[in-house]
Amino acid sequence: MRTLMIGVALAGLLGLAGCGTAVATEGRPSWVAAAPAAPSPSASRPPEVVVSQSPSHSPAHSASPSHVPASVVTERAPHKKKRHQDGPADSLMKTGQAGVALTFDDGPDPVQTPKMLDLLARTHVKATFCLVGQNVAAHPDLVRRIAAEGHTLCNHSWRHSLTLGRQKPSVIRADLQRTNDAIRAAVPGATIGYMRAPGGNFTPAFVAEARKLGMTSIYWQVDPRDWEHRPGEPDGAHEAKVIRAVKKHVGKGAIVLSHDYGQPDTIRAYEKLIPWLKQRYTLIALP
Repeated sequence: MRTLMIGVALAGLLGLAGCGTAVATEGRPSWVAAAPAAPSPSASRPPEVVVSQSPSHSPAHSASPSHVPASVVTERAPHKKKRHQDGPADSLMKTGQAGVALTFDDGPDPVQTPKMLDLLARTHVKATFCLVGQNVAAHPDLVRRIAAEGHTLCNHSWRHSLTLGRQKPSVIRADLQRTNDAIRAAVPGATIGYMRAPGGNFTPAFVAEARKLGMTSIYWQVDPRDWEHRPGEPDGAHEAKVIRAVKKHVGKGAIVLSHDYGQPDTIRAYEKLIPWLKQRYTLIALP
C-alpha cells in the first residue's frame, strides 16, 4: 500500500513538471490606420510616374498667373516644437494637432490637377501637393497656380524612382535639389518645406538629405490606395472604395495620402469626401 501511494505521488509531480504556462495570443490586423508600429512602405506603392503629354485641349485655368501674390491668405497648421514623427525612418505621419491634412501626389497633371484645384477652391480647402520634378518642368503654370492659391509645396523626387532611397547620399541630394530647382524656376523664392519619398520608401539617408535641404519628410496615416485599380473594376466601385477607406481610417491629426496624377476617380471621391470631412474635422495645409 505504501509503495502504491509513493508511486501515485511521483506520477502527480511528474505531471505538474510537464505542464507549460499558457500564453494568450492575438492576431494583429494586416493594416491599422491609427498608428502602425512599423509601417510598410511597400504596402502603398504607386506605379512609376511617366510624364504625360499635354492634351490637345487646354484644361481649365491653364492660363495661370505668372507670379505668386506677395501675400496669400490661407489656413495653415501652426508650427509645433514636437510632432509625431513615427513613420518610416522618422518621417512624419500626423500633423501634431487636431487638424487633418490632405496631400496629393505625383502631379502636376495637366488634366486632373486643375480639376482638383477647382474643387479645393470651391470648398475653401487648402492642401499639400507633392510634386514630381519632371512633371513640374513640363507644367510650370500649374505649379504657379498651386502656389498662388495658397497650397503647400512638397518635393516628391525628380522622376518618382522607387529605389532612390537606396542610392548614395550624393545621388539622393542631387535628385531632390533638381526637383527644388524646377519648382523654384516656376515659383521664384517658393518655400518647399516637405519631401515625400516615392512609394513611401523612406530610408535614413533619404530623410537626412531632405533635412539638409530644409525639408521635413512626410509619410501618411491614411492611404485609400486610390492609385490601385483592380482588373475590371468599374470607376464607380473604385470611387466608392476610396470614400470608404478614408471615412474608416481618418482621425484627428491624420495626414491623408491621395493622388491628383491620372486619377479622375479620386477627384470624384473627394467631391463627396470633403463635405463629410469638413463636418467632422478642420482641414489644414501643412505649414
